[in-house]
Amino acid sequence: MSFRMPTRSSTAVSSAPIERLREALNTADAVVIGAGAGLSASAGLTYSGERFERLFGDFQAKYGIRDMYSGGFYPFETLEEYWAWWSRQIMANRYEKAPRPVYDWLLDLVRDKDYFVITTNVDHQFQLAGFDKERLFYTQGDYGLWQCSKPCHQATYDNESTVRRMASEQRDMKIPAALIPRCPRCGRPMVMNLRCDDAFVQDADWYAAARRYEDFLPRR
Repeated sequence: MSFRMPTRSSTAVSSAPIERLREALNTADAVVIGAGAGLSASAGLTYSGERFERLFGDFQAKYGIRDMYSGGFYPFETLEEYWAWWSRQIMANRYEKAPRPVYDWLLDLVRDKDYFVITTNVDHQFQLAGFDKERLFYTQGDYGLWQCSKPCHQATYDNESTVRRMASEQRDMKIPAALIPRCPRCGRPMVMNLRCDDAFVQDADWYAAARRYEDFLPRR
């Protein structure tokens, strides 16, 4: 369903699309939610500005990094620095709930509906808000997962316990060398499970979520 915004400036007229959307949600048998970065930004997970300076001011001062997105591609000289950066980014955007309850509000709108979420977001804020894991398809990866950098096999690994240690034990923008994650099969360094090149791992859970989404659509 699409809406054309009215051209008048009055509150009564400009609220019409919202009322139409409310009516559509109230009468819908099922709802598909497609979400991108704008949803998380509206919830307060901004990657630049005050939030970035507060969380990464030391990296900004030393390396000239200006936002979290570009920092993820910065050519750090050591893995100790690389994972000091990434552990902070993962903690701030994956294991902590967003500052504003936008995802909670969205769940309230569809809680009693037959819904499914397909999203390019990798922060898992849907799950943190209480959305059903079996109704989520994260197409572009997950800040909470690692994979082999080659990759030598198609599997991903949960990173929460190690990331929490990295974040708490780092000093001078470096983690202890003993915490550097390596592939359990080939010994290569691990990397984030994010779709940024053709090495992205789509593991068994990724394909299972894709099938659930594909199965959901024809039923509706």
